[in-house]
Amino acid sequence: MSDEKLEQEVDAYVDEIWEDAVEDIRTLVKIRSVRDPKTAGPGMPWGKGSHDALMVALGIARRLGLDAHECEGYIGYADLPGASDRQIATIAHTDVVPEGLGWTVDPFDVTRREGYLIGRGVLDDKGPFVLSLYVAHFFKRKVDKTGSPLPYTLRCLVGNEEECEMGDLKWYLAHYDEPAFAFTPDADFPLICGEKGVFHGHFTSEVIAGDVPGSRIVELDAGTVANAIPGQATALVRVAADELPAEDGIDIEPAGEGLARVVAHGVGGHASLPAGTVNAIGVLADYLLANDVCSERERAFLSFEHLLCAASTDGSSVGIASADEKFGPLTCIGGTVRTEGGRFVQTVDSRYPASTTDEEIACALATLGEEHGLTFDADGVKVPFYIEPTSPEIRCLLDTYHEYTGRPAEAMVIGGGTYARNFSRACAFGPNDPEAELPEWVGPEHGPDEGIAEETLRRALKIYIVSIARLMRLEL
Repeated sequence: MSDEKLEQEVDAYVDEIWEDAVEDIRTLVKIRSVRDPKTAGPGMPWGKGSHDALMVALGIARRLGLDAHECEGYIGYADLPGASDRQIATIAHTDVVPEGLGWTVDPFDVTRREGYLIGRGVLDDKGPFVLSLYVAHFFKRKVDKTGSPLPYTLRCLVGNEEECEMGDLKWYLAHYDEPAFAFTPDADFPLICGEKGVFHGHFTSEVIAGDVPGSRIVELDAGTVANAIPGQATALVRVAADELPAEDGIDIEPAGEGLARVVAHGVGGHASLPAGTVNAIGVLADYLLANDVCSERERAFLSFEHLLCAASTDGSSVGIASADEKFGPLTCIGGTVRTEGGRFVQTVDSRYPASTTDEEIACALATLGEEHGLTFDADGVKVPFYIEPTSPEIRCLLDTYHEYTGRPAEAMVIGGGTYARNFSRACAFGPNDPEAELPEWVGPEHGPDEGIAEETLRRALKIYIVSIARLMRLEL
């Protein structure tokens, strides 16, 4: 079949199935599939919500005629068997980050507005996951019609714990062979060929807050996950509300006799893309410092918070700045702060290039912590990942993207972490259009009112189908 005829068939197919695809996205979005250790158990290691989404996703795959399997609750997959057992795979995920604050619509439903879908997971990554199933469904119908199998097995991996530690894929790769090539629809177009290293850790203060004599701060609370910049941060302080001055971005509420609740507002976003964000923890820390709402030991901690959450996002203010030509500059943000037994616990997320190492980052952050009376612990590391953009598989995907958009198709490196880094030969490929001009009421992944244009998803589905068809022609 010529590519022209294939593309005509793909256009007609997308028109035919689109409303079904949107309803399948809605079905998954309705499930609050946030990892929950409290409900974890045998057969559902990531908790009930995540497991519910996995089972519903596999049910959709079976309805579409795929051979679907649950892997002890860790992950799932749905196959279209080919002439060869070697696999071309897609991998998307059905878990999501918590909804957070600031939504104007129900985060756990799909709101359709002026050509956009809004809801937690429509972009990251339930919407793209549903696209992956419909890619396989397109080929399933052709195989049923012609009786000729695809050259390779097409496997749709159903991730279930991507937003935390990717324990789902780690389990899978310990029990199953890798595909010959895989891509994950969990990023931006044109294509991601490399990912910075990911470094997570946390700082812990001594017991300085709460019931400690002289303490001015009863509690600090901000953020939902370590890999997101918080848009809101709250402090309960021992000051009468009417004694605190008004300030832009700060709300002050009485919270009992001699107590006030100070709520700072920023601009949230993903840890890997701090440009344009305003960390609410830094806003709050600067307000408390400026108005002397702290003891001396609390002041040391707030001064540290200023360095981590307000002074920079390139690591320069905490002593870990680094950059190289391949990966670009390091980023560093503070994600969550909690008060635990009178101790402040602050998480840190850094995305780093190959010009530095996780050991150097850990050493610098530990030294910074000591200077402010804090201990530092590293929580997890993922080293940088890179696949040559000149490889035949990557060129195949980029060429298809270029044909559908007319735009330059150059592979790029990101700070975000995707499933691709866990494979020998893989990449991240759309579906988000980074050049799209979004209405102000459409939010980003991990943020409130997360949304994506339906036309962006429709075009991505076409790109994915044609790309898979072309990958099937390669010698893998």
